[in-house]
Amino acid sequence: MKTAKLAKSYRIDDGKHFRLKDFDPADTGHWNSVEQAKEYLQKDIARMEDLQSKLYAQDLWSVLLIFQAMDAAGKDGTIKHVMSGVNPEGVQVHSFKAPSEAELQHDFLWRTTQHLPERGHIGIFNRSYYEEVLVVRVHPKVLEGEKLPPSLVTKNIWDERFEDICTFERHMARNGTVIRKFFLHLSKKEQKQRFLARLEEPKKNWKFSAADIQEREYWDDYQNAYEDMIRNTATKHAPWHIIPADNKWFTHLAVSAAIVEALEELDLSYPKVDAGKRKELQAARKMLEKK
Repeated sequence: MKTAKLAKSYRIDDGKHFRLKDFDPADTGHWNSVEQAKEYLQKDIARMEDLQSKLYAQDLWSVLLIFQAMDAAGKDGTIKHVMSGVNPEGVQVHSFKAPSEAELQHDFLWRTTQHLPERGHIGIFNRSYYEEVLVVRVHPKVLEGEKLPPSLVTKNIWDERFEDICTFERHMARNGTVIRKFFLHLSKKEQKQRFLARLEEPKKNWKFSAADIQEREYWDDYQNAYEDMIRNTATKHAPWHIIPADNKWFTHLAVSAAIVEALEELDLSYPKVDAGKRKELQAARKMLEKK
């Protein structure tokens, strides 16, 4: 399938030499036709529907999809479009905002761990524990409110959190959770245009927040934090995909290609019926035919 190569183009398994500037937010991977991209997106969605059905029936693996991005990069829209064909009963979507008082009473992985997907399910995190090395890093005041013992807040805290995250993800992978992480890479120029659209179009006004403009002032700090995060947490068992986000139609295609690739790697199939189960089914058929 043509999109298979597309998925590999933006995948980072080892972040040792990763540089964010090597990835163009406006890249479309030589896909010049929007209509053709939408056609292949529909094929991927149909393929995903089939694979998800087998994932659910087999009830062995779980899949965790993590989406991180700057404001207005299109996380919600991407999730909506790409997952439009799957059975809602087999998908669990969770969005993570600022931690509650109860969540601050626990370690930084606690609140997300409660929402990890069950076997046979696809879990989607719209933002995640990665906020703990992004917004918390960019805004030190947030860290002060996390009630950590002062002796534990050292210059090594970010490296320690990277280590904790990698260990956690390795543990999940070893227990049957397939992890795919997506950074929707948006340019500052395109973000400005999307913010203006939210102001100019009444139906988009609800999306606008003054806090978004304030966060824009920290653009460079966030870009550095994202680069360091990906460099330190991209692994073979939990790779990052750096998805160009300036063109929404391409973002949707690239994300769907990566999800289909992850599901196909599991070699999913419907459970085989053994002799005992087959006999039970035949007996049920006979009972139904009598009535």
